[in-house]
Amino acid sequence: MSKQIIAGGVAIGGGAPVTIQSMCNTHTEDAKATIAQIHALEEAGCEIVRVTVPNMEAAHALSEIKENISIPLVADIHFDYRLAVEAAARGADKIRINPGNIGGDDRVKAVVDACREHKVPIRIGVNGGSLEKHILAKYGAPVPEAMVESALYHVRLLEKFDFNNIVISIKNSNVPRMMEAYRQLSAVTDYPLHVGVTEAGTYQMGLLKSGMGIGGMLLEGIGDTIRVSLAAEPEKEV
Repeated sequence: MSKQIIAGGVAIGGGAPVTIQSMCNTHTEDAKATIAQIHALEEAGCEIVRVTVPNMEAAHALSEIKENISIPLVADIHFDYRLAVEAAARGADKIRINPGNIGGDDRVKAVVDACREHKVPIRIGVNGGSLEKHILAKYGAPVPEAMVESALYHVRLLEKFDFNNIVISIKNSNVPRMMEAYRQLSAVTDYPLHVGVTEAGTYQMGLLKSGMGIGGMLLEGIGDTIRVSLAAEPEKEV
Protein backbone atom coordinates (compact mmCIF):
# COMPACT_ATOMS: atom_id res chain seq x y z
CA MET A 1 0.00 0.00 0.00
CA SER A 2 1.20 3.51 -0.77
CA LYS A 3 1.87 6.06 1.92
CA GLN A 4 -0.69 8.82 2.38
CA ILE A 5 -0.33 12.53 1.72
CA ILE A 6 -2.88 15.28 2.30
CA ALA A 7 -3.69 17.99 -0.26
CA GLY A 8 -6.08 20.63 0.98
CA GLY A 9 -7.73 18.22 3.42
CA VAL A 10 -8.12 15.46 0.79
CA ALA A 11 -6.21 12.23 1.39
CA ILE A 12 -4.26 10.69 -1.49
CA GLY A 13 -2.92 7.17 -1.06
CA GLY A 14 -2.74 4.96 1.99
CA GLY A 15 -6.00 3.22 1.17
CA ALA A 16 -8.02 6.41 0.70
CA PRO A 17 -10.61 6.44 -2.13
CA VAL A 18 -9.14 7.19 -5.56
CA THR A 19 -9.63 10.91 -6.20
CA ILE A 20 -10.67 12.39 -9.56
CA GLN A 21 -8.75 15.32 -10.99
CA SER A 22 -9.05 17.69 -13.92
CA MET A 23 -7.26 20.80 -15.16
CA CYS A 24 -8.60 24.22 -16.11
CA ASN A 25 -7.98 25.58 -19.60
CA THR A 26 -8.63 29.19 -18.62
CA HIS A 27 -5.93 31.82 -18.18
CA THR A 28 -5.27 31.56 -14.44
CA GLU A 29 -4.68 35.29 -14.18
CA ASP A 30 -8.37 35.68 -15.11
CA ALA A 31 -9.48 34.62 -11.65
CA LYS A 32 -13.22 35.04 -12.31
CA ALA A 33 -13.19 32.79 -15.41
CA THR A 34 -11.05 30.24 -13.60
CA ILE A 35 -13.32 30.21 -10.56
CA ALA A 36 -16.39 29.75 -12.80
CA GLN A 37 -14.77 26.78 -14.54
CA ILE A 38 -13.75 25.21 -11.25
CA HIS A 39 -17.33 25.53 -9.97
CA ALA A 40 -18.51 23.67 -13.08
CA LEU A 41 -15.88 21.00 -12.46
CA GLU A 42 -16.95 20.68 -8.83
CA GLU A 43 -20.55 20.14 -9.95
CA ALA A 44 -19.37 17.45 -12.37
CA GLY A 45 -17.66 15.59 -9.52
CA CYS A 46 -14.07 16.81 -9.72
CA GLU A 47 -12.28 16.39 -6.39
CA ILE A 48 -8.91 18.07 -7.09
CA VAL A 49 -8.28 20.75 -9.72
CA ARG A 50 -5.07 21.94 -11.35
CA VAL A 51 -4.34 25.33 -12.89
CA THR A 52 -1.32 26.46 -14.87
CA VAL A 53 0.95 29.08 -13.30
CA PRO A 54 3.15 30.42 -16.12
CA ASN A 55 3.87 33.84 -14.59
CA MET A 56 3.73 35.81 -11.36
CA GLU A 57 0.37 37.36 -12.24
CA ALA A 58 -1.13 33.88 -12.34
CA ALA A 59 0.55 33.01 -9.04
CA HIS A 60 -0.96 36.10 -7.41
CA ALA A 61 -4.42 35.15 -8.70
CA LEU A 62 -4.29 31.90 -6.72
CA SER A 63 -5.27 33.78 -3.54
CA GLU A 64 -8.60 34.91 -4.99
CA ILE A 65 -9.24 31.56 -6.67
CA LYS A 66 -8.56 29.60 -3.49
CA GLU A 67 -10.94 31.79 -1.48
CA ASN A 68 -13.81 31.02 -3.86
CA ILE A 69 -13.58 27.25 -4.36
CA SER A 70 -14.03 24.27 -2.08
CA ILE A 71 -11.73 21.61 -3.60
CA PRO A 72 -7.92 21.40 -3.41
CA LEU A 73 -6.02 23.62 -5.84
CA VAL A 74 -2.88 22.38 -7.61
CA ALA A 75 -0.44 24.86 -9.17
CA ASP A 76 1.23 23.56 -12.35
CA ILE A 77 4.69 25.08 -12.67
CA HIS A 78 7.53 24.64 -15.14
CA PHE A 79 11.12 25.82 -14.72
CA ASP A 80 10.70 28.98 -12.56
CA TYR A 81 11.15 28.05 -8.90
CA ARG A 82 9.96 31.49 -7.77
CA LEU A 83 6.48 30.70 -9.05
CA ALA A 84 6.38 27.57 -6.88
CA VAL A 85 7.45 29.52 -3.80
CA GLU A 86 4.80 32.18 -4.48
CA ALA A 87 2.09 29.61 -5.22
CA ALA A 88 2.70 27.87 -1.90
CA ALA A 89 2.41 31.20 -0.11
CA ARG A 90 -0.77 32.10 -2.01
CA GLY A 91 -2.69 29.05 -0.87
CA ALA A 92 -2.00 26.32 -3.43
CA ASP A 93 -2.74 22.92 -1.87
CA LYS A 94 -0.23 21.07 -4.04
CA ILE A 95 2.59 22.04 -6.41
CA ARG A 96 3.30 20.15 -9.63
CA ILE A 97 6.94 20.72 -10.54
CA ASN A 98 9.96 18.67 -11.56
CA PRO A 99 12.83 19.77 -9.29
CA GLY A 100 15.45 18.74 -11.85
CA ASN A 101 14.16 21.43 -14.21
CA ILE A 102 14.46 24.47 -11.94
CA GLY A 103 18.20 24.84 -11.44
CA GLY A 104 20.65 24.19 -8.62
CA ASP A 105 20.27 22.97 -5.07
CA ASP A 106 19.54 26.45 -3.76
CA ARG A 107 16.42 26.68 -5.91
CA VAL A 108 15.24 23.19 -5.05
CA LYS A 109 15.75 23.98 -1.36
CA ALA A 110 13.76 27.23 -1.69
CA VAL A 111 10.79 25.30 -3.11
CA VAL A 112 11.11 22.55 -0.47
CA ASP A 113 11.30 25.12 2.34
CA ALA A 114 8.18 26.94 1.07
CA CYS A 115 6.22 23.71 0.65
CA ARG A 116 7.28 22.44 4.06
CA GLU A 117 6.31 25.73 5.71
CA HIS A 118 2.84 25.70 4.16
CA LYS A 119 2.37 21.90 4.36
CA VAL A 120 2.08 21.64 0.58
CA PRO A 121 2.89 18.34 -1.17
CA ILE A 122 4.79 18.25 -4.46
CA ARG A 123 3.75 16.17 -7.46
CA ILE A 124 6.62 15.08 -9.65
CA GLY A 125 5.19 14.86 -13.17
CA VAL A 126 7.26 12.72 -15.53
CA ASN A 127 6.12 12.76 -19.16
CA GLY A 128 7.40 10.36 -21.80
CA GLY A 129 7.54 13.22 -24.30
CA SER A 130 9.91 15.39 -22.27
CA LEU A 131 12.44 13.23 -20.49
CA GLU A 132 15.81 14.61 -19.43
CA LYS A 133 18.40 14.55 -22.20
CA HIS A 134 20.89 12.42 -20.28
CA ILE A 135 18.25 9.78 -19.54
CA LEU A 136 16.91 9.78 -23.10
CA ALA A 137 20.46 9.42 -24.42
CA LYS A 138 21.01 6.42 -22.16
CA TYR A 139 17.86 4.54 -23.23
CA GLY A 140 17.30 5.93 -26.72
CA ALA A 141 13.52 6.19 -26.28
CA PRO A 142 10.97 6.95 -23.53
CA VAL A 143 10.78 3.31 -22.49
CA PRO A 144 9.34 2.45 -19.05
CA GLU A 145 12.82 2.06 -17.52
CA ALA A 146 13.74 5.59 -18.67
CA MET A 147 10.57 7.07 -17.19
CA VAL A 148 11.11 5.33 -13.86
CA GLU A 149 14.71 6.52 -13.72
CA SER A 150 13.54 10.07 -14.41
CA ALA A 151 10.96 9.91 -11.63
CA LEU A 152 13.45 8.59 -9.10
CA TYR A 153 15.99 11.22 -10.16
CA HIS A 154 13.52 13.97 -9.26
CA VAL A 155 12.51 12.21 -6.04
CA ARG A 156 16.12 12.11 -4.87
CA LEU A 157 16.47 15.85 -5.40
CA LEU A 158 13.61 16.41 -2.93
CA GLU A 159 14.67 13.69 -0.49
CA LYS A 160 18.11 15.30 -0.38
CA PHE A 161 16.47 18.05 1.67
CA ASP A 162 14.49 15.60 3.79
CA PHE A 163 11.25 16.23 1.89
CA ASN A 164 8.98 13.25 1.31
CA ASN A 165 5.53 14.84 0.95
CA ILE A 166 5.48 13.61 -2.64
CA VAL A 167 3.10 12.29 -5.31
CA ILE A 168 4.43 10.90 -8.61
CA SER A 169 2.95 10.67 -12.09
CA ILE A 170 4.71 8.90 -14.93
CA LYS A 171 2.56 9.47 -18.01
CA ASN A 172 2.97 8.41 -21.61
CA SER A 173 0.70 8.59 -24.66
CA ASN A 174 1.62 4.96 -25.42
CA VAL A 175 -0.69 2.91 -23.20
CA PRO A 176 1.43 -0.28 -22.84
CA ARG A 177 4.51 1.81 -22.02
CA MET A 178 2.54 3.88 -19.53
CA MET A 179 1.19 0.77 -17.79
CA GLU A 180 4.56 -0.94 -17.56
CA ALA A 181 6.16 2.24 -16.23
CA TYR A 182 3.62 2.46 -13.41
CA ARG A 183 4.11 -1.23 -12.61
CA GLN A 184 7.87 -0.77 -12.34
CA LEU A 185 7.55 2.43 -10.32
CA SER A 186 5.03 0.98 -7.86
CA ALA A 187 7.43 -1.89 -7.23
CA VAL A 188 10.25 0.40 -6.05
CA THR A 189 8.46 3.23 -4.21
CA ASP A 190 5.55 3.67 -1.83
CA TYR A 191 4.81 7.28 -2.79
CA PRO A 192 1.20 7.80 -3.95
CA LEU A 193 0.77 7.59 -7.72
CA HIS A 194 -1.22 9.95 -9.94
CA VAL A 195 -2.28 7.84 -12.92
CA GLY A 196 -3.12 9.05 -16.41
CA VAL A 197 -2.42 8.73 -20.12
CA THR A 198 -0.88 11.94 -21.44
CA GLU A 199 -1.98 13.47 -24.76
CA ALA A 200 -4.72 10.84 -24.92
CA GLY A 201 -6.35 12.71 -27.79
CA THR A 202 -9.85 13.66 -28.87
CA TYR A 203 -12.87 12.86 -26.73
CA GLN A 204 -13.56 9.39 -28.14
CA MET A 205 -9.94 8.25 -28.56
CA GLY A 206 -8.99 9.78 -25.23
CA LEU A 207 -11.72 7.87 -23.45
CA LEU A 208 -10.61 4.59 -25.03
CA LYS A 209 -6.92 5.05 -24.23
CA SER A 210 -7.60 6.35 -20.72
CA GLY A 211 -10.11 3.61 -20.03
CA MET A 212 -7.54 0.98 -20.93
CA GLY A 213 -4.55 2.62 -19.24
CA ILE A 214 -6.13 3.99 -16.07
CA GLY A 215 -8.63 1.17 -15.73
CA GLY A 216 -5.92 -1.42 -16.22
CA MET A 217 -3.78 0.11 -13.50
CA LEU A 218 -6.64 0.39 -11.01
CA LEU A 219 -7.53 -3.26 -11.64
CA GLU A 220 -3.96 -4.12 -10.65
CA GLY A 221 -4.27 -2.06 -7.48
CA ILE A 222 -1.98 0.69 -8.76
CA GLY A 223 -3.05 4.34 -8.54
CA ASP A 224 -4.25 6.72 -5.85
CA THR A 225 -5.55 9.66 -7.89
CA ILE A 226 -6.45 9.88 -11.60
CA ARG A 227 -6.98 12.30 -14.44
CA VAL A 228 -8.46 11.53 -17.84
CA SER A 229 -6.71 13.94 -20.26
CA LEU A 230 -8.89 14.96 -23.20
CA ALA A 231 -8.77 17.54 -25.97
CA ALA A 232 -12.23 18.62 -24.82
CA GLU A 233 -14.00 20.63 -22.12
CA PRO A 234 -12.49 19.86 -18.70
CA GLU A 235 -15.91 18.82 -17.39
CA LYS A 236 -15.85 15.89 -19.82
CA GLU A 237 -12.63 14.66 -18.24
CA VAL A 238 -14.47 14.20 -14.96
